[in-house]
Amino acid sequence: MTAPDQEADVLRAGIAGTPAAARAPEQPGDDGRLQLFAYLQAQEHRTYLAIMRLFTSTLLADLSAGEVAAALAAAEREVRVAPGESDVDTVIDRLKQLVRWGNLVVGRRETIASSIAEFQHGSVRYQVSKLAVRVQRDVDALLHVPEGAREVSRELLPAIDRGLAAIGTALSDALTAESRDPNGKAARQARERLAEQVTTVFLQHAELAATVRDFYAYLGQVVTRHQLAPDEISGFRNLLVEYIQMVVEDVLRHTETIANSLAGLAEARSELLRLLGPADQLGTDVERARGRAAADWQELTDWFVDAPGRPSQVAALREATARAIGSLLASVKRATSGGGLVPGRRGELLKLAKWFDDSDERTSHQLYAAAFGLHSARHLQPAPDYDTDNDKVPWRDGPVQDVTVSVRSRGDRGARGRTSRVLDDPMTEETLLQEAREADQQRSAAVAELAGARIGEQRLSPEALSVLCELLTLAMAQRDGSDDVGSALDPVHRLRVTVRPEPGRETRISSAAGELTLRDTALELAGDGTVPNSEGATR
Repeated sequence: MTAPDQEADVLRAGIAGTPAAARAPEQPGDDGRLQLFAYLQAQEHRTYLAIMRLFTSTLLADLSAGEVAAALAAAEREVRVAPGESDVDTVIDRLKQLVRWGNLVVGRRETIASSIAEFQHGSVRYQVSKLAVRVQRDVDALLHVPEGAREVSRELLPAIDRGLAAIGTALSDALTAESRDPNGKAARQARERLAEQVTTVFLQHAELAATVRDFYAYLGQVVTRHQLAPDEISGFRNLLVEYIQMVVEDVLRHTETIANSLAGLAEARSELLRLLGPADQLGTDVERARGRAAADWQELTDWFVDAPGRPSQVAALREATARAIGSLLASVKRATSGGGLVPGRRGELLKLAKWFDDSDERTSHQLYAAAFGLHSARHLQPAPDYDTDNDKVPWRDGPVQDVTVSVRSRGDRGARGRTSRVLDDPMTEETLLQEAREADQQRSAAVAELAGARIGEQRLSPEALSVLCELLTLAMAQRDGSDDVGSALDPVHRLRVTVRPEPGRETRISSAAGELTLRDTALELAGDGTVPNSEGATR
């Protein structure tokens, strides 16, 4: 039995005339893509999960409603899906809904059937969409993830370092082979080796970044808890002091060489991307592997190298480690100083909660009264002339009495503790003094360089430029308008910077970090050991 194409299209769109508008678009936008996750929160999510696992278990799965129903029958016998979910009509409804969400697409196969129902069940085939495969793959991976910490793949750091060096060598070999014979076998093999190295490095970095994010997400989840048991504190102390220190040290040890390799590849990035151009067999509208676009290399560079206003992930890793250690120290202080709930109180509250859970209503009232001392009211004295309490309002909805921290944690209002004494730390004091002396010497040298510098003719050091920019900012802030004169003085080193408006004049300040140009402005520096006046000599 056959049917015209139009009727087959109607059957493939749904049971007996489901409108074509209900079908999922081939290229959904953001809202359409979010619909791919809808089956995870549906009431029949167990059935949807079984169906999606069936479609993603093999390559190029092409199944009919009858085949899906047969597979669900086995799951129903194992109580993995609800009873009745393997019925063919129910399965058709589930498959239609997955099509509307965009997880499945309708296929077509010519079939010979003895009835319309058999034709409908056999000719309408379903296939899984590309994005739905990714969703189901991530769902299965998430369901198998343990609750504990994920080990950081530290061994990938030296592999990435060696891989970037190998990319530089492979790029040089590919360019050399291409210059000899662009279409020869040697050039083709060199490009394949280069592509192999690039793909390997980006896969290794993706795995490293994923393990770092997962580990620090777990760490942030546990160290921010207000109460930690003594064994938990000991375990996290070893985790932070030993494991995190090892991870950070490995990252910092390899970051410099990785950054140097990335800087070298950045100069030849255009040639690298050209050699890794898209394959002609797939066309241009394809999802390519990472490392084939400039944005991929920029993302890899930003992970290891700081940029102005954008710290790298290595810097974020150091900052997150410092916050984690600070949180752990705060937890240890709360547990040992007596300023908060002691760790043993947590166990007592859990034991009390278990007693409440195991008791009946009458016993729970008696347990509540014995544990908290909140017995029923007994009026042994005459009622006051004016009672602010309303007998119609339950106690849980009435006014709240503030309880101080000492009463909540210790059960009394007495003052505890004493003023901490100031610790004498001569080593730290000497270190700070030495750092202050070195900073003062550097600033004195920078001021001396500015005092004898010829602005516009001499290149300034970074320290001298920093001092000049600091005084120049203060001088600019003294002016009310662009036609006013501004002046700023370093009172310690006796250096004055004066900014005067002078149309048509350009003042250029050269340094190792770049060149600063002041348009329509004259810059004056004055300093001779005494406090100079505003009429300094022009440099």
